[in-house]
Amino acid sequence: MADRTFLSWPFFEPRHRELADALQNWCAEMPAEAADLDEGCRSLVEWLARGGFLKLCVADGERRPDVRSLAIARETLAYHSGLADFAFAMQGLGSGAISLFGTIEQKREWLPKVASGRAVAAFAMTEPTCGSDAANIATSALRDGNEWVLVGEKTYISNGGIADFYVTFARTGEGEGSRGLSAFIVPAEAVQVAERIDVIAPHPLARLTYDNVRIPADAIIGEPGEGFRISMETLNLFRVTVGAAGLGFARRALDEALGWAKVRRLGSGTLADNAVTQAKLADMAMLNDASALLIYRAAWQQDVGGTDNRRAAAMAKLHATEAGSQVVDMAVQMHGGAGVTRGVKVEELYRDIRALRIYEGASEVQRQIIARDLLKEALP
Repeated sequence: MADRTFLSWPFFEPRHRELADALQNWCAEMPAEAADLDEGCRSLVEWLARGGFLKLCVADGERRPDVRSLAIARETLAYHSGLADFAFAMQGLGSGAISLFGTIEQKREWLPKVASGRAVAAFAMTEPTCGSDAANIATSALRDGNEWVLVGEKTYISNGGIADFYVTFARTGEGEGSRGLSAFIVPAEAVQVAERIDVIAPHPLARLTYDNVRIPADAIIGEPGEGFRISMETLNLFRVTVGAAGLGFARRALDEALGWAKVRRLGSGTLADNAVTQAKLADMAMLNDASALLIYRAAWQQDVGGTDNRRAAAMAKLHATEAGSQVVDMAVQMHGGAGVTRGVKVEELYRDIRALRIYEGASEVQRQIIARDLLKEALP
């Protein structure tokens, strides 16, 4: 059982502790891993919807998603299953632009479907020649009467191939670089899945092509030219939760290491009797606590409002994913040969956690955000 003493911290309200209990109990009934990846992911979306947990991912009226709740959910799910965390997170990220900037009609059409699991969501920004540098998006959207016509290509799109709609970012030309982007809701049937992409921690991922895709004029989210701001605010909303997922993986790695150390024989005792092992376990626990403090401070700031939390969110994401990778690596090392053997949990965690330092703003980008914010506040 993962350490849950953090729930007594002053960042939380009783409803957060109730959520943690409910989700922990719900995870005991998690469906068995399906042989087919797409089927397994859709099954997990439906399972999360039955428990009512996907409601956390979408706006409730004018109320934005509660970041503390999202972080608790992702930490808990990641502890149990990387794919379950992925299924939950993408329902939020994929529909986040609609929650934050959608019209009343767009929210009414899509958000209930996302919350009930009737629609799988996706966030389509990355392109073959454009990753972290979103301002250089090349996919175009041209107005043609009462329609928009999209032409271009997206890649490494999570839920690619199983999504029911893609929130797609394209260039509409109101200005250069980031000033000329807009966001659109594109139904899946209008998009071609050009290639499925296989990665080290399997989840639905694809390269998509938009071949003169026509969508109604009212499929735009916000105003033309607001796409970059919409994308950045959506990513910022969920950035802290990426750190929470990393913490969930790291907490599981620590528990696996503790269990292994107690039973693995070493000389006349066990690994747990060894001073080097004890030092590693102490380091792992300290890294996890530091991550938790950064994550839930940033989440609290985001929910309470009144302050720009971009630096805190970047710190939380950066530290938790980097430190989590260290914790998982130490658990693998402690397991020896078993740690790199398929079917052993720490080997799975090693693959699960690696991508977190890349997506939704790579570690290098988070360092830039932190440094620029510090420099802005520094005295001349």
